[in-house]
Amino acid sequence: MLIIGIAGGTGSGKTTVVNKIINSLPAGEVAVMPQDSYYKDSSHIPPQERSKINFDEPNAIEWTLLVRHLEELKEGKTVQMPTYSYLTCTRQTETVEIRPSDVVIVEGILVLTDPVIRNMLDIKVFVDADADDRLIRVIARDCIERGRTPEIVINRYQEVLKPMHCQYIEPSKRYADLIVPQGGSNTVAINLLTDYIESRLHRGCALRGVNPATLN
Repeated sequence: MLIIGIAGGTGSGKTTVVNKIINSLPAGEVAVMPQDSYYKDSSHIPPQERSKINFDEPNAIEWTLLVRHLEELKEGKTVQMPTYSYLTCTRQTETVEIRPSDVVIVEGILVLTDPVIRNMLDIKVFVDADADDRLIRVIARDCIERGRTPEIVINRYQEVLKPMHCQYIEPSKRYADLIVPQGGSNTVAINLLTDYIESRLHRGCALRGVNPATLN
């Protein structure tokens, strides 16, 4: 099993990079575990207070559960990944079944900030993008998907996203094995990454005596 961590600022293009990796590999061979699914449950907090929660600091994530799930996948076990609602800021009762796969991608803004997770990653990637481009994407996403107004998004960017990016996310870039500038539009970097992943998979197959051609 190859575990890949893909980090980067909010709106940097991480999801685009993940999708391009998935599309380059055989169907069903990639499992994706978004960091956002592991936000701590906030149902015990009054609804009017939940909007004040800082979701851009490492303490917002239940890292121990994510670590345990990765360990169980490596042991060949199936896990039930939690789901999280951005509208209510609570963990949902529904879960997503994740089965052991040749490639597991852990994706999220804070993935490279946790030392335990970093040590479990075979490949560490940081998707980089200009702050202006990220802000535009965040405004579009949060207004459409999370029911926020542009004013709320901009205020949150200035008060939370930008400071947390400078404090936690940007410094984590130094741990990356590969930095992808220009976000998801950098096809050269993404092709290099996917070629490397395929070479690692084929090498692993050769060690196990599996014909790599059967992966295609």
